[in-house]
Amino acid sequence: MDAPLYNARILRLAASIPHAERLKAPQASARRTSQVCGSRVTADVVLGPDARIIAFGQEVRACALGQASAAILGQGVIGETHASLADAHDQLKGWLKGDGALPEALAARFPELALFEPARAHPARHPSILLAFEAAAAAAGEAEALAPQG
Repeated sequence: MDAPLYNARILRLAASIPHAERLKAPQASARRTSQVCGSRVTADVVLGPDARIIAFGQEVRACALGQASAAILGQGVIGETHASLADAHDQLKGWLKGDGALPEALAARFPELALFEPARAHPARHPSILLAFEAAAAAAGEAEALAPQG
């Protein structure tokens, strides 16, 4: 029997998104919207001197899967970089489209992403799941680009 697309853990995550408020003074922000379903995530970041995220805020207007993904991201985003978030987004996107287990490196940082296993068979759900990671990576990339070089 196939696992349900929406389960109790997904719904609990969707109801408890960490960093669920926009930052008052972000270094950079990025908004991403799914063309498929209209889900939207806006991410704000502040980077430390080592280009790692030290403050994060997000506004999430998405289905339960998008909200759960934002919650998973929110649990582990502090300390990430533009490069690590872009890599996480790419690995997640590849895993959702492909076969096999969640990539080990991704599972080590965001283990609850494995909850999206049932969503792999529903490509229309993938954009919402990817939004938070895409927005956070974009915001971190913008902040990194704006940072003084020294």
